[in-house]
Amino acid sequence: MQYAYYKYKSGYIRIGHFHDLIFSIKLTNEIDSVNTHTKTTDTAFSKLKEYFSGKRQAFSLPIQIQGTPFQQKVYTALMQVKYGETTTYKELAAKVGSPKAYRAVGSACHSNPLWIVVPCHRVIGTDKKLVGYAGGLEMKSALLTLEQRTIQSKKNE
Repeated sequence: MQYAYYKYKSGYIRIGHFHDLIFSIKLTNEIDSVNTHTKTTDTAFSKLKEYFSGKRQAFSLPIQIQGTPFQQKVYTALMQVKYGETTTYKELAAKVGSPKAYRAVGSACHSNPLWIVVPCHRVIGTDKKLVGYAGGLEMKSALLTLEQRTIQSKKNE
């Protein structure tokens, strides 16, 4: 397993990779391992920048989703939540066949190794409020706002 670090805003985006498969994408404040860039990680970072600029709404990257079988079901279901839309933890639990496991869905979201690509920021509370996000509620709000603004500007074109 190797990591590539890309300077972004006030920190770094760390992309974990192994044999041209991406297994993690996270924000970090420091470079804490050998910085190994590849064509795959460069492409992933380029697509992330396009997402942040409102030019990309979906990702097609060679990813390796890691986690328990339940987490993998949640991550797969999350990738079906469309850009600019939201779902609730309860709805997601029902979608993966465990309607009472909404807390476990929240835990899976918190453990999501593929930030943005597996869009756990699109999961909100049943009362439609922003709750729980590994990157913090401010980041969750910013990502949802970015997506809404992008959709709105495309409608106005």
